[in-house]
Amino acid sequence: MKHMIIKGMDVDYQKCIWVFHGESNVVDNDDIFEDNFDDVIDNTSEDGIFKMVGDAFDFHESTTSPSAINIEAEAFFKLLEDAGQPLYSGCEEFTKLSFIVEMYHLKCLYGVKDVAFDALVKLFKKALPKDSTLPNSFKKIKTIIKKLELDYKKIDVCPNDCVLFWKDKIKLDNCPICDELRWKTADDGTIIELVNGKKVPKKVLRHFPLIPRLKRLFMSSKTSHLMRWHVDQEKDDKMRHPSDSCAWKEFDVRYPDFARDPRNVRLGLSSDGFNPFGMMSTQYSIWPVVLMTYNLPPWLCMKQPYFILSLLIPGPKGPGNDIDVFLEPLVDELELLWKVGVETYDASKCETFTLHAALMYTINDFPAYGNLSGWPTKGKRACPYCNVDTCCMYLKGSKKQCYMRYRCLLEENHELRQNKKAFDGKVELAPPPRSWTGSELLEQMKDVDVIFGKHPETKKLNQLNKRKRGVEKVPWKKISSFFRLEYWEHHPVRHNLDVMHIEKNVSESIIGTLFGIEGKSKDTTQSRIDLVHLNIRQNLHPQEVSGKKTYLPPASFTLSKKEKEEMLGVLASVRVPDGYAANIKRRFIDGKLYGLKSHDHHILMQQLLPLALRKMQNKDVSRVLIDICNFFKELCSKAATPEDFEKLEKRIVVILCHMERIFLPAFFDVMVHLLVHLPYEAKILGPVFQRWMYPIERYLNTLQSYVRNKSCPEASIANGALAVECLGFCARYLQDVETRENRCSRNDEGHGDDVVKGLSIFSLKCRAMSKRRNYKPDYFVIEQAHSYVLANCEEVQVYAREYYGIICDQYQNTPDIVDDIYRKQFSQWFSVNVSSK
Repeated sequence: MKHMIIKGMDVDYQKCIWVFHGESNVVDNDDIFEDNFDDVIDNTSEDGIFKMVGDAFDFHESTTSPSAINIEAEAFFKLLEDAGQPLYSGCEEFTKLSFIVEMYHLKCLYGVKDVAFDALVKLFKKALPKDSTLPNSFKKIKTIIKKLELDYKKIDVCPNDCVLFWKDKIKLDNCPICDELRWKTADDGTIIELVNGKKVPKKVLRHFPLIPRLKRLFMSSKTSHLMRWHVDQEKDDKMRHPSDSCAWKEFDVRYPDFARDPRNVRLGLSSDGFNPFGMMSTQYSIWPVVLMTYNLPPWLCMKQPYFILSLLIPGPKGPGNDIDVFLEPLVDELELLWKVGVETYDASKCETFTLHAALMYTINDFPAYGNLSGWPTKGKRACPYCNVDTCCMYLKGSKKQCYMRYRCLLEENHELRQNKKAFDGKVELAPPPRSWTGSELLEQMKDVDVIFGKHPETKKLNQLNKRKRGVEKVPWKKISSFFRLEYWEHHPVRHNLDVMHIEKNVSESIIGTLFGIEGKSKDTTQSRIDLVHLNIRQNLHPQEVSGKKTYLPPASFTLSKKEKEEMLGVLASVRVPDGYAANIKRRFIDGKLYGLKSHDHHILMQQLLPLALRKMQNKDVSRVLIDICNFFKELCSKAATPEDFEKLEKRIVVILCHMERIFLPAFFDVMVHLLVHLPYEAKILGPVFQRWMYPIERYLNTLQSYVRNKSCPEASIANGALAVECLGFCARYLQDVETRENRCSRNDEGHGDDVVKGLSIFSLKCRAMSKRRNYKPDYFVIEQAHSYVLANCEEVQVYAREYYGIICDQYQNTPDIVDDIYRKQFSQWFSVNVSSK
């Protein structure tokens, strides 16, 4: 039996069906492998490599064809043989497979080039004893590792993005819509063929099947129990995970059969384009489609090892509105997972179940939002929530659209609705825009008829269809292919507004306007001319001086030279921890801020800018800007209740109304307008940090690093992604090896086993920013440190809630009074009632 397990059965014997001895013509997968497989796993349960090989192969699905079973079995038993074969005679530390997996894992973890890794393999081969089982080249190592990989499919695409050549169109040579030839041709017009006789397609979509990747999450003993985390967690009244959100709970009520098994998967989808050649002048755009699994804990579901790359849409041009053509294989899989399901083995419960999955929403920046949803994100109707009721106005001076009239979102009896002088000279009586359900949007789209493709004739037909149906009444560009999923129209929110890009754009507008940065400032001569056309704020109209010069009177937000220097001095004096944000001091060029990335704007808006704004002389302006900074900070909180976001929903409208009194109309682009809808999404979908683009953008940067052959960037990315996906799976079984999931932080000095006594806030690891020196803090610094500890220490939160409850009882739950007293007196109350005891 041992010899049979290690060496495997003869291939020809596995292919035989002994019908003359009473066996049926159907091969039962479990009967063939159950005994051998279970014996190996049971006897080597402590060996990670054997467990890894067992979890990588699915021998629990009875529908597998006999030929497929035999191919998988051959690879399975060969890997078992490698897992049991020592690296060389007498070696107890490594087997052939464990050493290869660890070597290949380090290659992927540290980005070692193929040539360099091949040289290292050959060096190791020379250094090891002559009887070592290590292959002598990287190519042979890759052949062994490939048995653990999940493959991808190539689907030919029309060069004009009209159709995919698959299913009933797989044998066509020309596009059925634009008649474009599918294959590459030589200069003389002949079709190019490879040595094996295969023709070379002009454009190829790479499809990474979703179903086997979801099944592997359950087949792996390291991840299967995590797929039930959203049910097993301890819950309170706050939203910390998408499973705590209203949308998740409403979905459970609407589809109880799906919700009955907590292992059914909820997915999020994101897509964006990037240039694989970095900052080169070449215009090239590749669009990966990435899926996130929200069954996982919040600290894992947005991490790269758990991202599922589903599609790789080729360049050189982005798909634009034709992205639905490329999404067809994925939508087919999602339909199958919803309606039928797939048989899957659950390693945590040692049982087979029918796996279903549902797509909850998409996460994209605003241009990609338009591509996926079909709603135009430019022009008069740019807001997908306000729909045809979007309050928009064209500015003749700036030659752009602006989105104002935030007073219509206020309550009917709000005082600002009656304030004519501070706004446009009119009383605001209009009601807020109505909300639209998915079913109503489908009814609105019923006349939309779109032909996909970038051929000139196709574009003409689409323009003709637009004129027939009337773009003003029905601005939709298409009906999204996601509406093929029967549950899609019932989602309260189908496409997310990305907080990352909105915060960055708002931050750039504020900083650019305050400091007068060219190209970013919204206070220009053209924007002042808009005031003349609108006949408002006469004191800010441009004035002609001698000659051709124009004088712009200072506005309330205009900073003096001294104010600019003081504010920039505050920002330059901040020293942030390593890896926390960019060094703001280095971003100063001629007294202006340049080169800030999205995360730098995130830190600026929520933490640094409120400090600098205290230097402003006009406190009305600084107060409003600090309010909008605090809005972003509260919006991005990791734990909150729906009631918190309802309050935030009302606050942002008031803030924007006050900003409308201060800033010029050119300031209010669509990014500023979208702020009013962000609290609603947070109230319905849960925490923002699991629905923004930061992790996705970092993943796109990782995919870009896989490009080694610049003549075939898509192939390089696909092969690199497969290798990292495979080694990410293997790494979970490696013992005492640094992986992406257990690697130390950049500031960890290797004292991970040290136990720090005292409060949890003092156990945080950090590295000194300068040499040790004696420092005696003054009273003000001590008070600040004391307040910080009380606000951020977990052990103190019990007493904080107790004191807050006492104040609420005393002042009858008046929020403004309670919050003010809590901030001022909690420290003193804690010192008297807790610390003294």
